Amino acid sequence: MREDRQRLDKWLWFARFAKTRTLAAKLVTSGFVRVNGQRTDSAAKAVAVGDVITLALARTTLVVRVEGLGQRRGPAPEARQLYADLNEGEGMLVSEGDKG
Repeated sequence: MREDRQRLDKWLWFARFAKTRTLAAKLVTSGFVRVNGQRTDSAAKAVAVGDVITLALARTTLVVRVEGLGQRRGPAPEARQLYADLNEGEGMLVSEGDKG
């Protein structure tokens, strides 16, 4: 695989969305993961910086943008640097511009 890409299951494991790489692969093959809006069932799908990943988890749906490719499964603060949460601000009923 090219240096600017990483397997989806490995990235999910490095970013701590799954406790093991096997569970990350099962999450993908079960159809709970989309890459750039396209459902994928291949754990070997290559992801790159800038890709948007949607995860349908038990009680929530997460949308994140890949900000980096991991080299190891490190501590949570290090894993948090691998993605940007695109769900931030979700749940606001009124935007700042709608004051009245």
